Amino acid sequence: MTSDTNPPSVSIVIPVRNEVDNLARTIDACLAQDYGGPLEVIVADAMSDDGTRSLLERYADADESDPHPTLDRRRLRIVDNPGRSTPLGLNAAIRAATGDVIVRCDGHAVLPPDYVSRAVATLGATGAGNVGGVQKATGRTPVQRGIARAMSNPVGVGDARFHRGGAAGPVDTVYLGVFTREALDAVGGYDEALERNQDYELNVRLRDAGFVVWFDPGLAVEYIPRGSLRGLWRQYYDYGAWKRRVIGMHPGSLRLRQAAPPALVVVLAASGLSLATPLRPAGAVILIAYGLLVGAAGIVEAVSTKDAAGLLACPAIAVMHVAWGVGFILGRT
Repeated sequence: MTSDTNPPSVSIVIPVRNEVDNLARTIDACLAQDYGGPLEVIVADAMSDDGTRSLLERYADADESDPHPTLDRRRLRIVDNPGRSTPLGLNAAIRAATGDVIVRCDGHAVLPPDYVSRAVATLGATGAGNVGGVQKATGRTPVQRGIARAMSNPVGVGDARFHRGGAAGPVDTVYLGVFTREALDAVGGYDEALERNQDYELNVRLRDAGFVVWFDPGLAVEYIPRGSLRGLWRQYYDYGAWKRRVIGMHPGSLRLRQAAPPALVVVLAASGLSLATPLRPAGAVILIAYGLLVGAAGIVEAVSTKDAAGLLACPAIAVMHVAWGVGFILGRT
């Protein structure tokens, strides 16, 4: 990495499709970084049809007379992503990028002002190929707030540091990621065959190639979760399905927390079926115990946050578990 007096150039890459409701906050946060070196933002638009493209063009066409000085045409570019998948968009943006450091962002994320400067410093201090931090889920509506609490609760997400925080150090994967160009070039970027779980798979290849993936708890990024349990189901079903695909590609990457949801689905299904057999008491105990565990998690969230929406973490946790597990077992990729 370059010295503090000659900081490396940075490119923030953002794949989007139909993100008109969230994207302005994302781009404003990217352009408002306190980083002292060259910085550009490249957005790969997957042929949005909800007004996202018009929003992007207004940003890219802004001039010095614009009342919002963060809208700098010299620092924001748009590339097309006609294939419409996330890894295709990321790779298209990376190819167009000029930075020595590549910062991965998305249309639901809001980077804090010091995110780039801290990440670049961490890259230099650790020699890592990728650094990242915590996905700080933050909801606006009651349902989003409940889902956000589920996404940081240990019952919901296990011991994943990028969800819950923890000590700095090498990890399997991180949220989003800030990469050296050298590391990305060495492994060939994102696997374009993976519609989901491409971040985790990329980090597997980085580690296999000898690069360190480093977790920094100070890199906390605001994330706006899905606005409905139905949307959450679709998201986690896809996560499970594509996780099975990635584990098939890299069997050694399987972790206990990833095996838990499909195992849970099998146990819950067997317990439900047992209610029609002599094993009914054992099945009922298992179902009740799971319900009490999830319910207790929701109550803890509501009490600790002093927000009744925390109770919605109960159904959100169950949806996350079951959708992920069912997707892993039955999902097609």
